Amino acid sequence: MNGMRGETQAAHCRINITLPKETVKLLDRVAQKGDRSRLINEAVRRYVHEVGRARLRQQLKAGYLQTAERDRRLVQDWFLVDEEEWQHDAPYIPKLPLEK
Repeated sequence: MNGMRGETQAAHCRINITLPKETVKLLDRVAQKGDRSRLINEAVRRYVHEVGRARLRQQLKAGYLQTAERDRRLVQDWFLVDEEEWQHDAPYIPKLPLEK
């Protein structure tokens, strides 16, 4: 038995949902006749994808903030060491007289 877009019925699950009338009107405005399921499927998938991305951004931000102070201290410590080394290893370059 064929279901939506040539896929087998086993790949789908029929559910019964309740939506506000205004939401159904919006759905009917943008979905072609008999295409509500496809639109709802796309909307749910897009929503879940965006929520997942937002959560990942939050987790990354929390991780960055958690280690920011430690990283700043490391950079300061190594900057001093690196600066000393540069000054020690810098070749002597004589200053040229300024032209008039």
